[in-house]
Amino acid sequence: MFSRGSKQLLLERGSIARSLPRSARTHYQRYSSNAGPSQPKRTIVPRWILPYAAVGGVTAVGSFVYLYLKDIKSVPAPKEPPPVEVVVEEKILSRDRSKEENKEALSPQHLQVKKSWENPGVYAWGSNLGGVANPDSKETTVKTPQRIPYFDGMLLRDLKLDRNFGAAISEHGDLIQWGKGYSRTSHVPSKTLVGKNLVSICILRDRVVALSSGGDVYSLPVSKTDQESGTKPYETSWIPFWKNRASLSYRRLRPQLGLGEKVTAISGGLEHVLLLTSSGRVYSAACGAEHYPSRGQLGIPGLKWSTRPAGPYDICHEVSALHGLRVTDIAAGDYHSLARDKQGRVFVFGDNSSGQLGLPTDPSSSFLDTPTIIPLQKLYSGKGYDAKTTSIAAGGANSFFMVDAKRILGKEETATAVRDLGRVTKEVWSCGNGLYGNLGSGRWTHIQDAPTKVRALSGLMEFDDKTQKVVPIGVSNISVGSTHASAVLGNKTNVGASAKSSQTDTNYGSDVLFWGGNEFFQLGTGKRNNVPAPQYISPPSDVEISEPQRQEHRWEVTPRRTVKLGGRKVSFEQRVECGRFVTAVYSAV
Repeated sequence: MFSRGSKQLLLERGSIARSLPRSARTHYQRYSSNAGPSQPKRTIVPRWILPYAAVGGVTAVGSFVYLYLKDIKSVPAPKEPPPVEVVVEEKILSRDRSKEENKEALSPQHLQVKKSWENPGVYAWGSNLGGVANPDSKETTVKTPQRIPYFDGMLLRDLKLDRNFGAAISEHGDLIQWGKGYSRTSHVPSKTLVGKNLVSICILRDRVVALSSGGDVYSLPVSKTDQESGTKPYETSWIPFWKNRASLSYRRLRPQLGLGEKVTAISGGLEHVLLLTSSGRVYSAACGAEHYPSRGQLGIPGLKWSTRPAGPYDICHEVSALHGLRVTDIAAGDYHSLARDKQGRVFVFGDNSSGQLGLPTDPSSSFLDTPTIIPLQKLYSGKGYDAKTTSIAAGGANSFFMVDAKRILGKEETATAVRDLGRVTKEVWSCGNGLYGNLGSGRWTHIQDAPTKVRALSGLMEFDDKTQKVVPIGVSNISVGSTHASAVLGNKTNVGASAKSSQTDTNYGSDVLFWGGNEFFQLGTGKRNNVPAPQYISPPSDVEISEPQRQEHRWEVTPRRTVKLGGRKVSFEQRVECGRFVTAVYSAV
């Protein structure tokens, strides 16, 4: 492949012949035609002509030399040649720029990764009726990703968003809350529950449930007024046998755990919360006396407000139907629950009015209060595949299942006739309410009670330079809001490019796609129309990318990397969170 300079040189050389005068080209042709063994006819020239011709020739040569030496002084000095440019992947690299500048010119993704390391924080967009997407603005919506100034330079452990309030955990494990649902007078983020070393949170209708690194679970009201006026529990002090009142009101959720067992994960709907322990057991609990779970989402047959056992309304119940299965993953929608065990089986319970359990809807009973296995293997029946669910996600009235389908021999197949034997295909299935396009299937469906394939996220492949093989691209994470969702792909990434590497070695991150309801601009497209299939969106406005590059550029989230931040080394990544009509991307430790 020729560089731009080489191509120009070839063009110049090729144009030499074409630039010769017509008389010169005629002379060349005549000279060539006269060559040969036969001699041309001799011409007789008179002798008196020769002296005059010699004198005239000497005079002509002298005049030519004089004129040349006179005019050469007026010829300007040659200019320095322009910087050599090399065309690589249709991006121009220049020797006048530094390697880092050339990397940015070659890859807008490289610039985006660099910005995420230099200035971590939170981008948010969507509904701002509650002052969540932009606490400093009175605008009702934020149409495209914008930074929340309070979080500039901050790293978070977790973040959850509702239309009326937001909650996050700082790098040091303190709870931060903001929005009109938290305070009517001040929407600016402020710390509330501190000193508990929190690691994750989930938000319900009017409460925040937080999990500490030691496995303690705290439930506190969203409202600042309720936190200040409610019953404050006693807390142990560093002074032996001395207890102090807590600074705000909260409750402790206390499942009956075995020796050495602790809660490792939580997930919440609007009225209930699921707790997963280190032994693979699942507990469920109500989180509000006013809105007690009544659609089977607790997984306890016959449990409702009138039949609840004696004790606090938010007592933890073990989901006995899952006992002994060693559950590894839990997920909760608004009124339904999912649990996946170590064998890849998925159990569902709760509301099924939109088919979000992946089971046939029953007009006589809109919910299931007993965990029931969903037969995902039937989706591959007779197709020569062994399917195993690798992860689950839920939100609103939707459920998502990530499946690894391994090619095996069919009943009438032989190993020699099957070329792709053993190949693994990664696929995504969804069910529930798709009226806003939130199934991601490309269709608008009111009720989807049988899992449908999300084709835009299924069967993706890429070439791995290290193994020199084509490998599947899975989904590393799906975040589900009330009417929209997003997926981060597990594509190959590069965060090892440095100033010492070649100009063409650039950093790039993981692809992220969005789909579903867009009534409050929560998809980040800048438009209000709903989107029924996953699509890319443009990068945030603070990443300065030239217009030609911006048209072909898509937002990518930065994978985990240890970098220097404020004089210290820290490992963090970007994560996506879809909430109730709000979306955020934040820097997570």
